[in-house]
Amino acid sequence: MKKLILTSLLGITLGLPRYAAAQQSPHFNGAVSAWHDGFVRYDYIMDDATGEITPFTPKPDERMGIADPPKGKHRCVVVAPKVAAPGNPWSWQGCYWDHQPQAEVELLRRGFHVAYITAGANFQPGKEWDTWYQFLIKQGLSAKPCFVGMSRGGQFEYAWATQHPDKVSAIYADNPAITPESLAGLEGLAKNNVALFHVIGNLDPLYPIATGPVEEIYPQFGGRVSVMVKEGLAHHPHSLHNPAPIADFMEATVKEKNEKPDFLDSNYTSGWYTGTASSYKSVPEEGTYITYRGARFAGSYRRYVFQLPGVESFITVIAPATPAAGKPWVFRATYVKRDDQLAPALLEKGYYIVTGAVPYNFDGPQLSHWNTIYQYLTGKGFSARPVIAGEASGAGEAIGWATENPGKVSAVYTENAIFKTIAMTKTPLPAHLETLAKAQVPLYLVAGSEDPHVKENTEAVSGQYKKFGGKVTTDIRKGEGHVLLPHNPAPALNFILANTKR
Repeated sequence: MKKLILTSLLGITLGLPRYAAAQQSPHFNGAVSAWHDGFVRYDYIMDDATGEITPFTPKPDERMGIADPPKGKHRCVVVAPKVAAPGNPWSWQGCYWDHQPQAEVELLRRGFHVAYITAGANFQPGKEWDTWYQFLIKQGLSAKPCFVGMSRGGQFEYAWATQHPDKVSAIYADNPAITPESLAGLEGLAKNNVALFHVIGNLDPLYPIATGPVEEIYPQFGGRVSVMVKEGLAHHPHSLHNPAPIADFMEATVKEKNEKPDFLDSNYTSGWYTGTASSYKSVPEEGTYITYRGARFAGSYRRYVFQLPGVESFITVIAPATPAAGKPWVFRATYVKRDDQLAPALLEKGYYIVTGAVPYNFDGPQLSHWNTIYQYLTGKGFSARPVIAGEASGAGEAIGWATENPGKVSAVYTENAIFKTIAMTKTPLPAHLETLAKAQVPLYLVAGSEDPHVKENTEAVSGQYKKFGGKVTTDIRKGEGHVLLPHNPAPALNFILANTKR
């Protein structure tokens, strides 16, 4: 079991750069015609049996579209930008060529190539797609395209991408369908740092069986998904009148650099932490309101997983986009939930959030392990006095470490804390809090009035800490239980900012 869990967690890869420096300028010899805004279109036809791809002249009445191919063939199209962007990025249309093409036209303006191979009920992803992909990268296009997929095109792009997760940079899916097999393959996309972006109507019947599961599952694997929900719209219309958010997403993704953090040496993996915050805005150019959720809109932060010699199990660090001076950090025993209100606020202020190792072969965190983690991180420039934080029994374990290291702690913040520890200290925890009071470590204790542990824990400890001469702020929330309701993190954030010692 231990090996299985470690294999799963440590399989989240940092990912490679989105594109390497271009080795050649793309060259295409297909039949030439003009596409939207005068961009040059090249047409080919593929022999399904042999995989041979040759130039093909379309009939004039196809105009911007594309007709079905003869039996045993696939039509193929690539449209070139006037000036290719660095790395020769490209988007791959999953189905319905030339339907609501405004996103592709905007991408062409930004230097992307746009490609397509016949797709439909009788032309699902298979070896022909693999052949077309190999043809395009041999012409000089990036090895990791972005996908554009509407409806069935979403099903097709996810089908191919989950079978080739190391060959995809990003996926834009518009009111997509998605199969259970593709849902099962999401972990592979997350491991390869593939960013997802969904645009949907809140009345689309596919929403709860496609985008809904993706939005729930993908962040748990450390992946990034961003969602725009159009109010009052169903399966149509697809895309956006202003495709800038779609193009911005793809452009930012291919430009992204995955640099090694300065506090890690090697043997680490990386994913992303994204909170659940959302916003609801009127968008006149779309003629409706739109709900914005996920990585592009709520913010996302690198989440690193690594191990240290002498420490059983793994350590998790969620890193701010821009660390604050002195590299302040929070030390905790439990993982950060996606609906945590305080964590995103701290990350925005430049704090690191560190979840200490909890070993498999003991009943809780070990003092020596956490001491090793502390020494390692402070040796890498992290603040010498982290903030201790946690919920329920996790709070007790983190505070247990603090009572053994009172001079290494800035402050303590807890929610519905249970003041006991299994292995951090041999002294009963409430009495051992005196070490923190003598070190002038302030406490901020939050609890629900209906929490079954509140009287013997938060309320009792608050009074006892004051008797020790310590400073404590207590917030008992009337009518709330062990699981607290979402709340404004400002008071807790201000407490931490005011008491952090760097």
